[in-house]
Amino acid sequence: MGTHTVFFRNQPRILSTATIAGPKECAGVVGKYVDKGLQDDKFGESTFEKAECKMLTYAIEHAIENGGVERDQVDALVLGDLLNQIISASFAARDFNIPFLGVYGACSTLAEAIALGSTMIDSGYMNYVVAATGSHFSTAERQYRYPLELGCTRPPQSQWTVTGAGGVLLAKEGSPLAVTSATFGKVVDYGITDVNNMGAAMAPAARDTILTHLKETNRSPDYYDLIVTGDLGALGSRILKDLTWEKGVDIGKNHVDCGEIVYNVVEDEFQGGSGAGCSAVVFGSYLCHKLRHGGIRRMLLAATGALLSPISAAQGESIPCICHAVSVEVV
Repeated sequence: MGTHTVFFRNQPRILSTATIAGPKECAGVVGKYVDKGLQDDKFGESTFEKAECKMLTYAIEHAIENGGVERDQVDALVLGDLLNQIISASFAARDFNIPFLGVYGACSTLAEAIALGSTMIDSGYMNYVVAATGSHFSTAERQYRYPLELGCTRPPQSQWTVTGAGGVLLAKEGSPLAVTSATFGKVVDYGITDVNNMGAAMAPAARDTILTHLKETNRSPDYYDLIVTGDLGALGSRILKDLTWEKGVDIGKNHVDCGEIVYNVVEDEFQGGSGAGCSAVVFGSYLCHKLRHGGIRRMLLAATGALLSPISAAQGESIPCICHAVSVEVV
């Protein structure tokens, strides 16, 4: 429908989810909803990268178990992460003997994976697909910014990469949670070069995809109980609401950002959470709980991603961004 949005005639279902999160994340709103909360952010491993891979493996494995299906029934894993060559995803996939599609949308990866998995199920080619992603504060910091040992001062516009992972098991039937449509975003670049200001960089992409979705579905923001962005943080969320307001669309009443709510609101968190694990943890735990237990019935998950690399940032390139959206409804 339109040029960016697809409606799923068969409405693939979210059969189950599984989430795991670090100690800092579990101190916030998601703490009592995640499947496993960590006391040690190394998860018993020798490196943070191995811990990130182990978290993603846990999310995949338990999403399958929570759905009551066997591994050999799963037709594909659609996975991604933030590390170079998406090593957490590919290293996790080698343990499952299931066809693997590696995707990279930075922090938008969960919505992208759900949209792609739903497309394959809706078309009739697959019966079960796991969409999953994760991130780790310590791996992201030393890849994109500075070694942790330097103890660099964080600027006030920065966000904190979420340590956690989330998996979603998609199926043809078996759950009232339906993925009814998806809007695939395009790359948007407003010239932001500050790698510590992800909210400002990604907000224009979120605006573009959300407005495109509302236009092509002929819906108003009020159609959804919640319009959820992935990890704009407090500053990016305010920018998004201003940008949509300028276009005559008011999302202020029902917009919430995963980065704003994942942590306790204290000064140390600056603008809130970010990372591929941010929307994965919040959506797979807290938000899906609200959908299943009657708190909300219609949600638009519009996850955002900054498509930069350490090399592009060092060379002074601006930050291209993306936002993919999926609508999840109780049917």
